[in-house]
Amino acid sequence: MSTPAAVRDRNPIPPKDPRTGPQTSARSALDEKTPRTRSGYARPPGRVLSALDRPADLFRHLGPNWFACVMGTGIVANAAAGLPVHAPGLRPLATAVWALAALLLLALTAAWAVHWTRHREEALGHARHPVTAHYWGAPAMALVTVGAGTLSLGRDWIGAGAALGVDAVLWSAGTLLGLATCVWIPYRAITGRPAAAGSAFGGWLMPVVPPMVSAAGGAALVPHLPPGQGRLALLLACYAMFGISLFAALLVLTQVWGRLVHHGPGPAALVPTLWLVLGPLGQSVTAANLLGGAAPLALPGPYATGAEVFGFLYGVPVWGFAMLWLTLAAALTVRTARGGLPFSLSWWSFTFPLGTCVTGSSALALRLDSALFTGAALALYALLVAAWATVAWRTARGALSGRLFLPPAPAPAQSVSAGS
Repeated sequence: MSTPAAVRDRNPIPPKDPRTGPQTSARSALDEKTPRTRSGYARPPGRVLSALDRPADLFRHLGPNWFACVMGTGIVANAAAGLPVHAPGLRPLATAVWALAALLLLALTAAWAVHWTRHREEALGHARHPVTAHYWGAPAMALVTVGAGTLSLGRDWIGAGAALGVDAVLWSAGTLLGLATCVWIPYRAITGRPAAAGSAFGGWLMPVVPPMVSAAGGAALVPHLPPGQGRLALLLACYAMFGISLFAALLVLTQVWGRLVHHGPGPAALVPTLWLVLGPLGQSVTAANLLGGAAPLALPGPYATGAEVFGFLYGVPVWGFAMLWLTLAAALTVRTARGGLPFSLSWWSFTFPLGTCVTGSSALALRLDSALFTGAALALYALLVAAWATVAWRTARGALSGRLFLPPAPAPAQSVSAGS
């Protein structure tokens, strides 16, 4: 479905080029340093009020991809809580990072409510856009991520009972939204204009990964239900969501691989999204082992044992492929950065997917008592913290200058369209 003319006129939403992603601009390096007004005229860099026509425009272009900030921050905390080795002072620091993620979630939810109330046409334009719509998976994963951190870390501050209640609410809301997006977005892609050849990019994974995040988060809730059919139903639902996300992600992954082989990595703005492939890989390893650990509480003997064995038999091979992809994505990122890698919100792709590799490595280390996976988890966590610190700092600078609240520049004429 095409975006209405009124929406296009009032809201120059992200270009249809799937290689740029939402909030990603095709501006030159000079343009990146020179924000534009909504009328298209260049302005000198400045703070929020000087970079925007009106303060109200802070909420005009607030797409769902902003929730990647919550995901990336929350996974730093959650990954620390699950590490096989606990350094002194790590848990209080991780709890503080969880609190930051929770505050970001509250702030963005409130801002998004204003966005939908005051700028409904722009919000609908994001939901209809063939690129931006994929990032509707981000709010769902943000909810589940903060909920998981509340149960594992937030209980130190708010108590176990309150933490369980908050996690149950956030997990339920995130799971329902994630299941909706993993059907709605692919349906729109299938029934809309066919995507151009070579248009697949990592962002296509965003709407189909939330059920996998819910599967991993739901495993922590299984022990809190009383024995019986309710506990069994939750465990089985988590395994079903594991399958939903796994097979959908595999379909997208083959298309992304094919695009890389036949069309190359594309422009610099596309490269950070390659890291999104790590999300379903690392998260599936995490979910398989967490669900295997919860299985004895709900399944009879042989099936519970099989679930635990599956965590190992599935986890190690997939972890190996994740490390291959991590190396490939890192090499392409370094190669691209030498020629210039302009900052955008797509840089948050460096955080949450990498964090799932940390949690997957930690889950295998604890299950197998493996020094190899323990070392891998610690090394990957150090890389995650470095990536998060860099991206968070750049995001804060971009937000304070107002650049991240401006609409992206139009896509160049030679851009490949994903359809409408």
